Amino acid sequence: MSDKQSWTDRLFGGFRKTSEKLTSNLTEVVGTARLDDATLDDVEDALILSDLGPSAAARIREKLREKRFGLEITERELKEAVAEEIAAILRPVAIPLEITAFPRPQVLLIIGVNGSGKTTTIAKLAHLFQEDDYAVMLAAGDTFRAAAIGQLQTWAERVGVPLVRGPEGGDPASIVFDAVKKATEIGTDVLIVDTAGRLQNKRELMDELAKIRKVLGRLNPEAPHDVVLVLDATNGQNALSQIDVFKEVAGVTGLVMTKLDGTARGGVLVQAAEQYGLPIHAIGVGEKIDDLRPFDPDLVARVIAGVA
Repeated sequence: MSDKQSWTDRLFGGFRKTSEKLTSNLTEVVGTARLDDATLDDVEDALILSDLGPSAAARIREKLREKRFGLEITERELKEAVAEEIAAILRPVAIPLEITAFPRPQVLLIIGVNGSGKTTTIAKLAHLFQEDDYAVMLAAGDTFRAAAIGQLQTWAERVGVPLVRGPEGGDPASIVFDAVKKATEIGTDVLIVDTAGRLQNKRELMDELAKIRKVLGRLNPEAPHDVVLVLDATNGQNALSQIDVFKEVAGVTGLVMTKLDGTARGGVLVQAAEQYGLPIHAIGVGEKIDDLRPFDPDLVARVIAGVA
């Protein structure tokens, strides 16, 4: 089985619950032969029930109205039409992380609440960059959670990349300072920085990130080049509210959505794209090291709509 084929299969598996939810909601709609206002109302409701959100649902409804109003439509044609409109929402945001910084390293700040899959996502991103022949280094900037440094150390060893770490409870900014100096000295392409995931005290987190940014700015005015928020899709609407908070606190530049295989709420991927328009750099559909990848918006749209 080719690597591309196995990733496609994993996407199918990962979005199965989401696809089944949307398919069953849409199947209940197509009782009428023609696409009239009542049917369009039902389609819109079905999309909202499938976590695509009111804004995306309204947009898809309008597109269907423009193109198909008054025409007979089969269940298959409806799903095809929905897939096309989902793809139109996802295409502008399906933007992989590109390593373009000069001078190196490109600095990625990875943020997200504890439990979002942040640490494993860092390891998976490191693996992705290695596959493209980039030299990667990790920095353990989440010094407040006892397990965080050890977890990152384990992953760094597993993936085979160096880790810059300090004592538990240490100053994250000084660890980041050391990491950038070291990465610059040895010519590392990508430095991925873990950060604390505490949202209970936004001010504290804001201050800490501001301090990290200040240190980075002294070493390289362009850094951090990317501020990537890791979201757990199983959190549904709550994941989306985290975008609001972290945009304000950390100046998020892009998203990674994880755990799409564990939920019927994969529609939040579409909602995030429609509502925020932030780049969605990669999606995760499993635990394995290569279960996080940039995504093909057309394929994902068809998988979600159950027509791939």
